[in-house]
Amino acid sequence: MTSIEKITVACKSPDRLATFWGQALERDRADLPPELAGGADDPDHVVLAAADRAPPLLFKRMPKGSTEDIPIHLDLATGDRAATVERLEALGASAIETKRERVGGRTAEWTVMEDPEGNGFCVCDRE
Repeated sequence: MTSIEKITVACKSPDRLATFWGQALERDRADLPPELAGGADDPDHVVLAAADRAPPLLFKRMPKGSTEDIPIHLDLATGDRAATVERLEALGASAIETKRERVGGRTAEWTVMEDPEGNGFCVCDRE
């Protein structure tokens, strides 16, 4: 069986972005995996612990493609989209637009956002 070990996010400021996503997803920081050099206080790597069945998130200082290239895009599900969007904006995210799409007999609605470094993600209602 193959599984996801961790999700790595290229960023300019690992500490800043990990702080945002840690608060957004209510995750704590975790120890760095042994294969990452630099020790516990490595400013180039920050790990957020796994939650439920979700893998840990690794924020790594490294160049990334343009924000128009979306090699990875997170979709967050919530019971109250409007309140979650408001909370994420207070943490430093920006709401770009809200979209609606009719799929079968149901209408899906989600808000497109950017984290503090301009990485796109969406917030949708949990079904």
